[in-house]
Amino acid sequence: MSKIVVKFGGSSLADAAQFQKVKSIITADAGRRYVVPSAPGKRCADDIKVTDMLYTCHRQAGEGVSFDDTLAQIKARYQEIINTLGLSLSLDDAFAEIRKQLSTGASKDYAASRGEYLNGMLLADYLGVPFVDAAEIILFDTDGSFLLDETISAVRARLKDLPSAVIPGFYGATRSGLVKTFSRGGSDVTGSIIARAVKATIYENWTDVSGFLVADPRIVEKPEGINTITYEELRELSYMGATVLHEDAIFPVRTAGIPINIRNTNDPDAPGTMIVSDDNDEPSRYTITGIAGKKGFCAINIQKAMMNSELGFCRKVLEVLENHGISFEHMPSGIDTMSIILSKAELEGKEQAVFSDIRKAVNPDHIDLEQGIALLAIVGRGMRRTRGTAARIFAAMAHARINVKMIDQGSSELNVIIGISEADFEEATRRIYDMFIGSES
Repeated sequence: MSKIVVKFGGSSLADAAQFQKVKSIITADAGRRYVVPSAPGKRCADDIKVTDMLYTCHRQAGEGVSFDDTLAQIKARYQEIINTLGLSLSLDDAFAEIRKQLSTGASKDYAASRGEYLNGMLLADYLGVPFVDAAEIILFDTDGSFLLDETISAVRARLKDLPSAVIPGFYGATRSGLVKTFSRGGSDVTGSIIARAVKATIYENWTDVSGFLVADPRIVEKPEGINTITYEELRELSYMGATVLHEDAIFPVRTAGIPINIRNTNDPDAPGTMIVSDDNDEPSRYTITGIAGKKGFCAINIQKAMMNSELGFCRKVLEVLENHGISFEHMPSGIDTMSIILSKAELEGKEQAVFSDIRKAVNPDHIDLEQGIALLAIVGRGMRRTRGTAARIFAAMAHARINVKMIDQGSSELNVIIGISEADFEEATRRIYDMFIGSES
């Protein structure tokens, strides 16, 4: 029998109706044995996620303000689900403990984790399977770093005699019992860890979209879906802003060769997107797999005659950035010029100090700052086998009269990144989509 780990996001568990959908999905396949839930998400556009309400409780407790009303609202959310589903479960003791802990200075991580904890108890009761507290098996070091090997051993030992279980996502604990959380969206990571530990045949990640799309639907009207994507392609797209899956969720299953299937709880018959190992030989439908990008970058442009013959020039410039705690994205250069593309947010407030230190370090002829840059990544394993990909990108930009400020292609030939003006970002995305998807459909 297949062994499937299923993770359900907050929108999939927002209310009782969604719980019923989740149960139907789980019971439709006997292989779906280990379930990782998130905290209840928004029920409508102007609703508040339970996790955000818990953060509010923590803030109010820290300010010495009563958080009873906020906690009562959270309890009412869960009680409404319990009542509608006709369960006899009581969360009174759990809420009493939460109130006690928050009143005595519990950490922000503890507060945030209780949404998943409570939802895990509720879902386990509804499904009639054991509940396993993630704090028992998802282990962190005292400095907050995740302990993968120890966690895998703990998960296997705990689940060895449990053919099925519900394990809440997002959090774990240190050896001393201090609750720690992953970054926001970390339930994806928990699901991936459980999948690796139990040697799952597949990790299904259920959310409110039917997998990845080639481009942002807010920019491109009804973009094509991605049937299959490799881990490597996903990493590139996630880094540039594609956010269907937490990017850290890739690593635990990637080394074990476990595929991830992104599915839609509200459209369970849709196949979604299958994320597979990088050596998968399945050809891609189009030359490119996806387009993603971000605004909010700037460029430090440096000019100096004979720069190319000055030993250590680039190192000295990058050392200045390192000393100021600034990382860079790209560094296109010429014989007498170099540009450093970096996040505007990282440089903000440090511009004058950075420029002063660069002048002291390399004595440039000229240095300036260019604002309003966007980066756009065109990603696809099909580009390795296709000639003229860069030429088609430039042609699409030329026809739209868009100036390309930078182009960078990695040695893997898996992606091409271009730098453009933020004002051209949406149009550039549409033009590239039309060039590669519209013309190849």
